[in-house]
Amino acid sequence: MERRKFLKGAALAGVGSALATPALAQGGKQLTIVSTWPRDFPGLGISAQRLAARIAQLSDGAFNVEYFAAGERVGAFDSFDEVASGNSQAYIAADYYWGGKHPAFNYFTSVPFGMSTPEWNAWIKFGGGQALWDELSGSFGLKAYACGSTGTQAGGWFNKEINSPDDFKGLKMRIPGLGGQVLSKLGASTVSLPGGQIYENLVSGAIEATEWVGPYNDYFMKFYEAAKYYYTGGVHEPGGGLAFGMNKSWFEGLTDWEKAVIEAACMEEHAASHEENIAKNGEYLGKLVNDHGVLVRAFNDDVWDAFGTAAVEVFADVRAHSDLATRIDDHFQAALRQEGRMMAAFEGTFINQRNRVLGLI
Repeated sequence: MERRKFLKGAALAGVGSALATPALAQGGKQLTIVSTWPRDFPGLGISAQRLAARIAQLSDGAFNVEYFAAGERVGAFDSFDEVASGNSQAYIAADYYWGGKHPAFNYFTSVPFGMSTPEWNAWIKFGGGQALWDELSGSFGLKAYACGSTGTQAGGWFNKEINSPDDFKGLKMRIPGLGGQVLSKLGASTVSLPGGQIYENLVSGAIEATEWVGPYNDYFMKFYEAAKYYYTGGVHEPGGGLAFGMNKSWFEGLTDWEKAVIEAACMEEHAASHEENIAKNGEYLGKLVNDHGVLVRAFNDDVWDAFGTAAVEVFADVRAHSDLATRIDDHFQAALRQEGRMMAAFEGTFINQRNRVLGLI
């Protein structure tokens, strides 16, 4: 009884205190979670820690949960192999980090000109996306649930204005996923770096630009110390989700109730992280502008058109990889067009008119 009281109290006491040590509970089935985010990292890192604590709380001792931030057990980009091998039971990450394993993993985070978070949620939960995710991740010995979303991400931080597609030529930028491949088609030199390594590379000049998430998450990264131009909604990550990827053999050995506990916690955090970003992005964009002199910009139509041309080539490259990649792209693109038309007709019409009448644009 005392152990259970401690477990519940710890999970509710706040992320930093709840996860001050790797172990969250003693006894029960082992659930070691590795993350691609640093410990106590505002936004993404806190979300991951909150999820680990929630699983421990809901399981009421059924799981012995241990959480390790990036670098504490394995490096951020080693999380996939760590879990697929069975050394740890789960990772929390953006699945597009595993695009080198299979390019279709990108669709289960976000892709250029892809789905907004509500659209992606609908596809995963009710449109057949989860079954395709299961097929893909299962071929690597994994099982994944959505466990977080940032919403539409910022176009990125630049040390110069982007006025035409030519401004990307030779630009050294941190941007992973298919979005990075789009910019590579435009002549940029792109790299994928873990979050904890971006600032030092930007300040040193090893990279000249970076994308991360949005104003709330980005504020604490202090990118404004090296790059003053901040671009709103980008092509690379219009929405989508983060992944709680589990070792498939371990997952299949759970009871139905234990599986339900994990799924419920993931669904809860998936919603909470998106809502948190919506609630805080406006506040922190104001701080970036007013306190740090950040200059907010938007990509012009010529740049967007170039993104579109490059994206066609990128998706063709993905489809050429395999039958599974083609089937996932076909399914995703069909769902995007169906959902996108509805969103534009209803949500899009209302939001645009509301903002016009209220003077928000």
